[in-house]
Amino acid sequence: MVQAIVFLPLLGAILAGLIALFGAHARNPSGDEVKHHDHGPSEHAHAVEAHGHDDHGHDDHHIAEPAAQGSRAAELITTGLLFVSAALSWVVLVNVGFMHQDALIALFPWINSGDLQVSWALRVDTLTAVMLVVVNTVSSLVHLYSIGYMDQDPYRPRFFGYLSLFTFAMLMLVTSDNLVQLFFGWEGVGLASYLLIGFWYQKPSANAAAIKAFVVNRVGDFGFALGIFAVFMLLNTTDFETIFAGAQGLSGKTINFFGWHADALTLTCLLLFMGAMGKSAQFLLHTWLPDAMEGPTPVSALIHAATMVTAGVFMVARLSPLFELAPNAQAVVMFFGATTAFFAATVGLVQNDIKRIVAYSTCSQLGYMFVAMGAGAYSVGMFHLFTHAFFKALLFLGSGSVIYAMHHEQDIRNMGGLKDRIPYTYSVMVIGTLALTGFPLTAGYFSKDAIIEAAYVAHNPFAYYGFAMTVVAAGLTSFYSWRLIFKTFHGEPHDQHHYEAAHESPMWMLVPIGILAAGSILAGFPFKEVFAGHGVEEFFRDSLKMHPHIIDEMHHISPVVAFLPTIMMVLGFLVSWLFYIRRPYIPVQLANEHQMLYQFLLNKWYFDELYELIFVRPAKWIGYQLWKKGDGFVIDGFGPDGVSARVLDVTRNVVKIQTGYLYHYAFAMLIGVAGLITWFMFGLGAQ
Repeated sequence: MVQAIVFLPLLGAILAGLIALFGAHARNPSGDEVKHHDHGPSEHAHAVEAHGHDDHGHDDHHIAEPAAQGSRAAELITTGLLFVSAALSWVVLVNVGFMHQDALIALFPWINSGDLQVSWALRVDTLTAVMLVVVNTVSSLVHLYSIGYMDQDPYRPRFFGYLSLFTFAMLMLVTSDNLVQLFFGWEGVGLASYLLIGFWYQKPSANAAAIKAFVVNRVGDFGFALGIFAVFMLLNTTDFETIFAGAQGLSGKTINFFGWHADALTLTCLLLFMGAMGKSAQFLLHTWLPDAMEGPTPVSALIHAATMVTAGVFMVARLSPLFELAPNAQAVVMFFGATTAFFAATVGLVQNDIKRIVAYSTCSQLGYMFVAMGAGAYSVGMFHLFTHAFFKALLFLGSGSVIYAMHHEQDIRNMGGLKDRIPYTYSVMVIGTLALTGFPLTAGYFSKDAIIEAAYVAHNPFAYYGFAMTVVAAGLTSFYSWRLIFKTFHGEPHDQHHYEAAHESPMWMLVPIGILAAGSILAGFPFKEVFAGHGVEEFFRDSLKMHPHIIDEMHHISPVVAFLPTIMMVLGFLVSWLFYIRRPYIPVQLANEHQMLYQFLLNKWYFDELYELIFVRPAKWIGYQLWKKGDGFVIDGFGPDGVSARVLDVTRNVVKIQTGYLYHYAFAMLIGVAGLITWFMFGLGAQ
């Protein structure tokens, strides 16, 4: 069953890839480069292809390229296989989590080199089972949604192939039994995200966003690789069971790090966490995530809501036995988590692109998860990962439905009044927003409040900082989430033409968001006890190393602390209602009065500009100098354009002497003989 769950998406990716390959050949049998349209495949162009007319109502069927042959087959094969995987994943969760049928399935050897012995294996414990459910459930619904959203795109088989490839890489990551296999999945999802973000490769902004995601993740992955090397250096293994067994013996050991004798466990955990910071878009390595919205909307839901960005959280949970022995590393995890939760929430307050608001919300919620990890409440962090997958995928796909209805308009300032045009999408978006803001009895209410309680009782130097930041972020999250709802669905329409043309999305898109809306409510209370209650130890058993007594302490906090997140949620809603429904002139007035603060938040704390100044420009300058001075002046100047060129010049001139005429050679010999005789006469005379 587990092999089927993991390898069915790979089979789907291969079949979709073959269909895409043969379809491309059928369109262009000569193999010459295909001439693309001038406007490029922007979201607008795809909307035109889907609807058959552009924003001005002109018929524009001629711009749609013929779809690849077998597009429908590719869609149905990949989606069908993913639904089988998703159904089996729920069965595995029941078997492993509640019936304790853990498994370790050895596949075949991989690397045998001295002490480095690595095998392919599938480790199935409760932590894996939870991730299998999250990955496959969201991925299958995204596949189904994409059938409607990507309708008429000429490259659908390639898109569905990439989606399934991403899912397979993610499954390899969560079922890994050693750090090397985990790294394989880790880099696999990085590659797939690059392909998906840059899917519309004719669009310069999509290319730039894909490259940015890839490069920023390389920074984090460099630290992650060093962490894996450190583990192998200390324990001569990358196998999880052996690492956890030997971790206790590393207490007190040091690593000579550039002359600094660092605590071995702390340094190793910090390097591993650096990888999580990149993949899960934590503060300082977060800049790639909002830009990644350039990809098609289903990609945003799959990668940046529920799966890839949670890989870092999963990795810290998987390595919880190491982090539990490194309290200083845990303090760093909590600091970055709390800072990210607050930072991303402040930026989300003023963004106008519907997808970017949800993207910064993702960033903020990932910060919450790391606060739980830093507190030692790993199961609580996993609970939020589990619930967040449903309501954040819902918000992204719901945003996609809005964008589809508005002919790919993404600026919420140009929307308004849409609740009357697309009531179904409005209903599910409100459910997603209630869950995100932590409305009582929704999924987010149970998991988010549990994280804030865990931060409050944690034995961590940054515990109160984590508590304060997450409480403030709860209020800010409520404000910007309801701002999105009010500006998009309430008030007067700002674009009458788009408003009149707005209509509900096809069923392919409406069914998945309906299922996710149900999940946004049902994923909370039924699972509360096993993730954040007294059933944690029996449910997770050895798959997590929980901080002792933290769950008990969470249940004995004062009612004031327990109700604080709900109070902040209500305050955020009331302020948002006042600003955008009751007195819409207030936000404009505030922005004008506090122009500096408004620009600071609108420009995302100027991180992109700062990185441009510190890293990008110097790197470009160094590259330019190496190209012009190093390569051009030195290597080419002294090589092909220098010594080599002079040799060629000499040989070209010498060749001219070789005329082929006998009397020229006889004359040259006579000159030589005359020269020799002269030298002998004067040379001997001088003696």
